[in-house]
Amino acid sequence: MKILVINAGSSSLKYQLIDMADESVILKGLCERITFKNGKLTQKTFDGRETVIEQDMPTHKEAMQLVLEAMLDKEKGALSSVDEIGAVGHRVLHSGEDFKNSVVIDDEVIRICEKNAELGPLHMPGNIACIKSCREVMKGVPMVAVFDTTFHSTMPPKAYMYGIPYEVYDKYKIRKYGFHGTSHKFVSEEVGKMLGNKNARMIICHLGNGSSISAVKDGKCVDTSMGFTPLEGLVMGTRSGDIDPAAVDYMRVKLGLKPDEVVDYLNKKCGVMGISGLSSDLRDLTAAMNDGNERAKLALEMLAYRVKKYVGSYLAVLNGADAIVFTGGIGENSPLIRGLVMSGMSYCGAVLDEKKNQTRGETYINTEDSAVKIIVCPTNEELSIARETKALTAAK
Repeated sequence: MKILVINAGSSSLKYQLIDMADESVILKGLCERITFKNGKLTQKTFDGRETVIEQDMPTHKEAMQLVLEAMLDKEKGALSSVDEIGAVGHRVLHSGEDFKNSVVIDDEVIRICEKNAELGPLHMPGNIACIKSCREVMKGVPMVAVFDTTFHSTMPPKAYMYGIPYEVYDKYKIRKYGFHGTSHKFVSEEVGKMLGNKNARMIICHLGNGSSISAVKDGKCVDTSMGFTPLEGLVMGTRSGDIDPAAVDYMRVKLGLKPDEVVDYLNKKCGVMGISGLSSDLRDLTAAMNDGNERAKLALEMLAYRVKKYVGSYLAVLNGADAIVFTGGIGENSPLIRGLVMSGMSYCGAVLDEKKNQTRGETYINTEDSAVKIIVCPTNEELSIARETKALTAAK
């Protein structure tokens, strides 16, 4: 069974074609500048054949038609017919409180997604537009919505509720939802296999330009750092993370910003980029710190410190942990950040092996006598979506 995995935004569309027989990637591609002039599709097959098509894509329908054209190309594609695609898995940002798991897409699912679009106004319109376009150009192919939030739907009310009047929550559904769910789910399952214990207590640190942490027990999320939006939680690349709401309003007045502008400011101009005044790229900040830049050093220390605080709080929630896990672009590739986070954590039985911490790929980086395993586990959100899609459509 071949599954097409799609991650669509308002003006972009990433895709992978995966052979579920061995879970190998057949090809992957990207459509850029959808709805704008000078659109571009770039595709690369597993054996290195590359396709580049420069063509306007006024809507996601034209983008999907171009994707099919590229995949079916006799010289640079990998399919002889659309019929080879057994199902399509769509990454969808928000499930609201309506879905607790991935679902096969029908008209009612689309209607509910449209209702929830206001919860994710930047991403949901693109997600929905792409789903509709796919159904139009790939008639009869089963499709599945895999939500970024459903893995966190197992959180108890005491974890997801805010300290606001219950009636406000009940009417407007203002609560913590959590994001990066496909990554947290994939990593929790992989680490469960590594430990030989799918019910292990795990603290999963997905660290990248956007970062989140989850506390997982018995394969279920019991708490996570992101909230009503991905802005809550850790200090990130350009996001502020946790901040006093009163400070936000004070800052808005002082900077002369409108309410929607201050949210945009907190999302795009803050985080380690705002602190350092340099960049949101960890490599740039590390180089600057090594050259003596104190603000770059402060930004990295703040990033790691906030991670450490959340890890400590989730150790309390879980009554200890069997594993502390690092994933995502920073989590997988930065020994520096892992080292800063894990320094002084021996109180909970987690002891980092500095030499092992320098290695790459899936590995244990704890000392032999560490009671808590410290693990680097590369994430694969596309494969997670493909697995969900296969599980829901294979028998249909």
